[in-house]
Amino acid sequence: MLIGLIADTHDNLPMVDEAVRKLNEERVQLVLHAGDYVAPFVIPRFKGLRAKLIGVFGNNDGDHELLKKRFSEDSKLEIRGNFAEITVEGLKIALLHGENKELLNALVESDGFDVVVHGHDHQSSVYRKGRTLAINPGEVCGYLSGKSTLALFDTDKKEARIIEL
Repeated sequence: MLIGLIADTHDNLPMVDEAVRKLNEERVQLVLHAGDYVAPFVIPRFKGLRAKLIGVFGNNDGDHELLKKRFSEDSKLEIRGNFAEITVEGLKIALLHGENKELLNALVESDGFDVVVHGHDHQSSVYRKGRTLAINPGEVCGYLSGKSTLALFDTDKKEARIIEL
C-alpha cells in the first residue's frame, strides 16, 4: 500500500491543490496529515482526494471546533485530535504534529511504533532509529524552506521518499 504523508499546509491553497493532485496521481490509498492546516477554509480543498485522509492538529491550528466541523462534512476526512495511532497492513503508525520534541523523541525511541509521522519544523527527513522509521514530509506550504514537499510511504518495502511539488 502507498500512503501519502503531508504536513504544514498553512492555508497555502494553491499548494494544497497541487498536493491533492500529486497524491491522486500517485494513487495513494491513504493520506496522513501531521497538522497545521491553520484555518478551517482549507479543509474543503482535501475533498478532491480519492483516498481517505486522517489528520491531527498542529500548534498553529486555530478554531478546533470549526476545523472538526469542516472535516465532518466529508466522510473521507477524519481528524483525530493531537495524536493518532493507526494500524495499516500490520504496521503501527504514530501521527502527531511534533512541536513537543521530548514527546516526539520518546515515541521514536520507544520502539513501540513501526513508523512515526510528524511535521512542525518544516524540514523533510526520513531516518531510522532501531525498528522505527521516522518521517517528516516537510511543508506543503513552502513558506519556511522555500520547498513544497510531501512524502510517500510504501508499506510493503517499509520505505519513504520525499517528493518536491
